[in-house]
Amino acid sequence: MAAPKKSVAKEPGQEKANGSPPEFTKAQELAALRDMLLIRRFEEKAGQLYGMGAIGGFCHLYIGQEAVVVGMQMALKKGDQVITGYRDHGHMLACGMDANGVMAELTGRRGGYSKGKGGSMHMFSMEKNFYGGHGIVGAQVSLGTGLAFANRYRGNDFVSVAYFGDGASNQGQVYESFNMAELWKLPVIYVIENNRYAMGTSVTRSSALTDFSKRGASFNIPGQQVDGMDVRAVKAAGDEAVAWCRAGKGPFILEMQTYRYRGHSMSDPAKYRTREEVEKIRTDQDPIEQVRNRLLAAKVSEQELKAIDAEVRAIVNASADFAQRDPEPDPSELWTDIYR
Repeated sequence: MAAPKKSVAKEPGQEKANGSPPEFTKAQELAALRDMLLIRRFEEKAGQLYGMGAIGGFCHLYIGQEAVVVGMQMALKKGDQVITGYRDHGHMLACGMDANGVMAELTGRRGGYSKGKGGSMHMFSMEKNFYGGHGIVGAQVSLGTGLAFANRYRGNDFVSVAYFGDGASNQGQVYESFNMAELWKLPVIYVIENNRYAMGTSVTRSSALTDFSKRGASFNIPGQQVDGMDVRAVKAAGDEAVAWCRAGKGPFILEMQTYRYRGHSMSDPAKYRTREEVEKIRTDQDPIEQVRNRLLAAKVSEQELKAIDAEVRAIVNASADFAQRDPEPDPSELWTDIYR
């Protein structure tokens, strides 16, 4: 199988050299809309709860980047594994983790996925093959490579997907992982979610090479730039990368050109960019509005789309209620799930 052609886009939403992405069916569009709306509404509610003091510590919202994880999940199958960094709520929801359990973990309650002890950055679900949220920048890349090693060792055809950002792309352990993954032809997809600003510094000021799809060139790892604001483009690129890995060809890099609307975390006022820049991206390239507009053009009624949003809002509101009513962990939990 030949390596997919690289695109040349430099901004989210820009037309790709290899043409427009394949069209979705109506069912795919509706599924993508619902999944992205669930992430968007969940993150908006998490931001509200953080402002009210119901959520403490760090909280990194995924608003604006929804198409990346939703499109990638559409390309995966049951048994494939996902691991990511600390901007992780969207990945959990896209993997099918329950909104109640995710929100309860944010508020530190016993019904959370880590029994209220992990918080925003440290949730896991073996059932859904989600291996965390990780707070150390770039740490998930080596762990995701290890998941792929386990798949290769066991002789199955599962693929590991390791998500990380443009900032983490400069970490040394990332390149150690690249080297091992290519040497051993491990079935791992490295998804670089390039939202342009890392923790608050533009990629043009922090990275000598801003085409992140080429970061694996010295290791002979193919890469592709993708419009991470278009769920169709993400799914199409994911399909190619997954096929490459399942064929035993080794790792693949996907640079998702995306954008986060909020600051790096809830404590970041994001003064390093203009309000006009953010509004232009929201107006011209919002991933949810793109799907919504295509559905309206396909004669799906406004009422049907509003019903989907209402259903999602009900799920999110219920999760917020649960997360504030659920009891806090018993103090005895301090001594469980630890190494001694």
